Amino acid sequence: MYDPDDLETVRNHRKRWEEGALEQSLEGGERKDRFATVSNHEVDRLYTPEDVADMEYESDLGFPGEPPYTRGPYPTMYRGRTWTMRQFAGFGTAEETNERFRYLIDQGQTGLSVAFDMPTLMGIDSDDPMSEGEVGKEGVAVDTLADFEILFEGIDIDEISTSFTINPSAAVIYAMYVALADRQGVPRSELRGTLQNDMFKEFIAQKEWVIPPEPSLSIVTDTIEFAVDETPKFHPVSISGYHIREAGSTAAQEAAFTLADGFAYVEDCLERGLDVDEFAPLLSFFFNSHNSIFEEVAKFRASRRLYARVMEDWYDAERAESKRLKFHTQTAGQSLTAQQPLNNIVRVTIQALAGVLGGTQSLHTNSFDEALALPSEDAVRVALRTQQIIAEESGAADIVDPMGGSFAIEALTNEMESEIMAYLEEIREIGDGSVRDGILQGIEEGYFHREIQESSYDYQQRVERGEEVVVGVNEYTIEEDTSPEILHVDETTRENQLERLERVKDERDDGEVEAALEELSRCIEADENVMPPIVDAVKVYTTMGEIMQVFEETYGSYQETVSLA
Repeated sequence: MYDPDDLETVRNHRKRWEEGALEQSLEGGERKDRFATVSNHEVDRLYTPEDVADMEYESDLGFPGEPPYTRGPYPTMYRGRTWTMRQFAGFGTAEETNERFRYLIDQGQTGLSVAFDMPTLMGIDSDDPMSEGEVGKEGVAVDTLADFEILFEGIDIDEISTSFTINPSAAVIYAMYVALADRQGVPRSELRGTLQNDMFKEFIAQKEWVIPPEPSLSIVTDTIEFAVDETPKFHPVSISGYHIREAGSTAAQEAAFTLADGFAYVEDCLERGLDVDEFAPLLSFFFNSHNSIFEEVAKFRASRRLYARVMEDWYDAERAESKRLKFHTQTAGQSLTAQQPLNNIVRVTIQALAGVLGGTQSLHTNSFDEALALPSEDAVRVALRTQQIIAEESGAADIVDPMGGSFAIEALTNEMESEIMAYLEEIREIGDGSVRDGILQGIEEGYFHREIQESSYDYQQRVERGEEVVVGVNEYTIEEDTSPEILHVDETTRENQLERLERVKDERDDGEVEAALEELSRCIEADENVMPPIVDAVKVYTTMGEIMQVFEETYGSYQETVSLA
């Protein structure tokens, strides 16, 4: 990208600078012996054209909206419209969460994101003994379509996109959204939103599962196949690195394992006989944004570029939409501290800015009190206002890829891409040439657990040695009350939820429920797509637990057997 004579001039000038001004300045030393990112990736003092001398502008950078999408998936980016401001929300009953949704929409939020309670996430009903003490505590409780009808009361689902953060029981929630659209007269083709539905990530990091990995993968592919035919504007899977990073991975591991999961789903869909250019545009991704702003920007840019290349080279994707990596970003929950919680506003702002500078399509900013409890209304408003200030006041949204061309950013992007690709090749080697088989084998052998565990341990050791400063925790501490007033879920939540569930069971037609479950069981045994019978089942108010029990009876419960040693 640079003329050899110009590079030689830069080298000579750098040598003169190093022997002169720099050497004199270093007599007083620098504040640290080594400078590194949160992921412990060492960064240089200075970057020059020498660090990006091998780059080719057209093939490595290009222009926004064109391959390899390093500079962004769309030509105008935020000059056309800002990213979707999608705050994660959900607690208590459907009525309470509906009220929070309406509040966020009134405050200017442009997309909904639903948090579910643990019983719903694990596919069990609120009246199950295992649900006691958990109903509505960390998200909204959903047992039947009746809860969904209340959850979206007064909200036009054909005018707003909705994200559902749920995995083992994702197919049931997706079916409820489709059934709700049918009830409201909204064409399925107009439904917009995203289903997390990333089971590989669960087996790698988050550890929420019901049935084993292979049948879990089959259901994910069922949802993708159904979406292609029925809900072409709805993303049936959000391949998620967020939880991989929260578990302690480095930035490169997060990107590599996430992309590998995505390519594994691609391979399974191809084996199913689906056309890559029909389903690939429906794939979406979900990344974490941590404190090291330049590392995060480099991670996002490198992931876009690598994804475009692999989709074309490995899977013969032709459509631009099949090679265009689109992703949601959430600021790093792991970075939030209970000590001096207002400091978290600054952390979240830096992380959100990294997501914007890296070209995210939607963004959730964490609330400053999340290390203590469910976010309060004031904290939620500050989190949303953080995004709005970045969008409207900072100027960060006014230039497409404002970091593009920075010697440092381009060098870090190249290094990040190289590290990500090395992991992808290793995973493919584990699977004898198949990323999908490499993921399945890696889960069984504990490969991913070990990689993440080692990185997490390394980070914690650096914090304890003081090499990694956490303001308010191991430096700049104060005497403080770490038990401020926080949001509590009403203790009557479970009682109200159980009353509704009992009423729904009393009023529904048990014969219709039994027939729907029998049809689902037949489809599973016949290896047919399970989405149509699940949609039919939720329409007759079959419960989440009853549907998931059919899968568990067929495939058995998954128990982790790998060693993490």
